[in-house]
Amino acid sequence: MSVLDRRRFLGWCAAAALAPAARAAPRLRVVVAGAGIIGASVAWHLAKAGADVTVVDRQGPATHASRGSFAWINATWSKQPQRYHALNQAGVAGWKRLQPELGLPVRWGGSLEGNADAGLSAKLADYVAEQQAWGEATRLAGPDELATLEPNVDFGAMREVVYSANDGATDPVAATRAFLAAATALGARVEYPCELTGVARKAGRLTTVRTSRGEIPADRLVLATGAASDAAPRFADWELPQHDAPGLTAVTAPMPRLVNRVLWMPGVHLHQRDDGRIVIGAEGRPPAGEAHALRLREHPNDFPAREIALEHAERMRASALRFVPGLPALEFEDVRVCWRPMPLDGFPVLGASPARPDTYLAVMYSGVTLAPVAGRLAAEEVLGGPLADALADFRPDRKFEPTSGY
Repeated sequence: MSVLDRRRFLGWCAAAALAPAARAAPRLRVVVAGAGIIGASVAWHLAKAGADVTVVDRQGPATHASRGSFAWINATWSKQPQRYHALNQAGVAGWKRLQPELGLPVRWGGSLEGNADAGLSAKLADYVAEQQAWGEATRLAGPDELATLEPNVDFGAMREVVYSANDGATDPVAATRAFLAAATALGARVEYPCELTGVARKAGRLTTVRTSRGEIPADRLVLATGAASDAAPRFADWELPQHDAPGLTAVTAPMPRLVNRVLWMPGVHLHQRDDGRIVIGAEGRPPAGEAHALRLREHPNDFPAREIALEHAERMRASALRFVPGLPALEFEDVRVCWRPMPLDGFPVLGASPARPDTYLAVMYSGVTLAPVAGRLAAEEVLGGPLADALADFRPDRKFEPTSGY
């Protein structure tokens, strides 16, 4: 190489070293509204893919539906039809894949669902066979096996008990914080208390998200806003049919191991975390009356007084005593009303708003189970990837048929 050629070559190298900084395309700026487990998973998947992510929440991480969730990770026989069941299977697989990477607090070991309804008995064997055909490690468990699996549980009143070995349960608050910590380690920002108040567009394109703490430049907005049913029409110009579905959960102080698996019994359900805390759940029906209706209009997660909360917790404990007779008097650390984000037909909503393609809707029940797969697929679509076939039945513009399943 001549001296002249060498100088030209070095000049080209210098220009090439400087060019990427000048030519690099800006990262997509995404605001995720909602720091529950769905928003946290979406945020982490986006940050991992290289997006510029800001998470905003009006109160803080896992302070609403996620905090009150029973947090059962499952793809059991009630998850119908098969495409919905398959999405839940992908969710369970996602938890198992991400647990070691993110340090997610999951206790595996399966679940035991008790049935005392004679009307369901004839169908249950068919459901179990269907589950097996769909790849689930599920079977009807007999008395001897149940005594081995759960020696402290009385299944005597049950006609059948379904054992699903793939299931687990998590601490939803700790899991949400783990997703957010991993996202912030990749450069994401989490702002709270920070309420989404508006959006600004130019030539029909999103430019800014307005919040109670100021404006955030944005190219995309993800609404992972849970039971806040006004969010879709306000910020995505799209009506999303939702109805209220409250549930109750109580969390005890740590205690010695009493329950090994998730127990889903008639009227009550419980599991015990690795830290010894027992989580008891039950369906909640708000009291009738105008005063209660006014108080419940804003979906409060806390009871008006701790004494009232403890009354509900003791009622749930009394129900649990039918199945776990050794359950002692308990010290309750937390008692919550969980307002579950429930689209009218009971299925998740994942997809861009048909009216505002730069705003993505991620609202669902079974949010804990679905968090890993919903976060991954939503992030891929927000970043311009192909539409996921797995979400074809769960788009916001589908026809919503009311369900009686919840």
